[in-house]
Amino acid sequence: MSQELERLQKRIANSGYTSRRKAETLIEEGKVQVNGKTVTELGTKVRPSDEVSVEGIPLEQEDKLYILFYKPAQVITSVSDDRGRKVVTDYFDDLETRIYPVGRLDYDTSGLLLLTNDGAFTNLMTHPRYKIPKTYVAKIEGYILREQVKELEKGIQLEDGLTQPAKVKVKKQNKEKNTSLVEITITEGRNRQVRRMFEHFGFSVQKLSRVSFGPLTLKGLGAGEGRVLSPHEVKSLRQLAENGEHRR
Repeated sequence: MSQELERLQKRIANSGYTSRRKAETLIEEGKVQVNGKTVTELGTKVRPSDEVSVEGIPLEQEDKLYILFYKPAQVITSVSDDRGRKVVTDYFDDLETRIYPVGRLDYDTSGLLLLTNDGAFTNLMTHPRYKIPKTYVAKIEGYILREQVKELEKGIQLEDGLTQPAKVKVKKQNKEKNTSLVEITITEGRNRQVRRMFEHFGFSVQKLSRVSFGPLTLKGLGAGEGRVLSPHEVKSLRQLAENGEHRR
């Protein structure tokens, strides 16, 4: 795939040199160079390989960091919360590198979440056209029927459109407690999508966890724990995204 372009002021801000607004001022004042040439246009876009200098100082490119995290329930998928609730980046306070979540998991949903400082990678992992498969296990109140499973597998109509076909496996059902344990794999990432898919049939989700993201699983991790992805794992995810785009 071609290198992802980003706006020059964003590149400067992401380097930690200054804020995006101040970066725009520096560009307009002719204090920014790209590959040795002064740039004053705010719409300028740069590649990761482009050398950017601000006020004569070359920007250091942050080393890219990719983390697999087992998000506990009742934690916000964000870098901050105005209500003072725990957020996922609280678990990585000792990092000098600023990281942010790749996509989101709901407050009450636990499971596999990626965090990174690589914006291009985030786009690859979250854009619907790349069709990264994500598997969840849901404990629902109600006894799901075979016909409903088939509907989920074909795609159902939600208020924001028809869902892509899902893979569904009923793992366990308890007639006495009137509950079903269902594994579902989707390739989209709409807000509260899995919960809404079950709510479409009148089922409430009692518990929901994302157990895999592409080839990645939570093996070896407990809730609140994380690990750095290997270069091979990152490469595998990129290839999966490229293949997903080709399948369109």
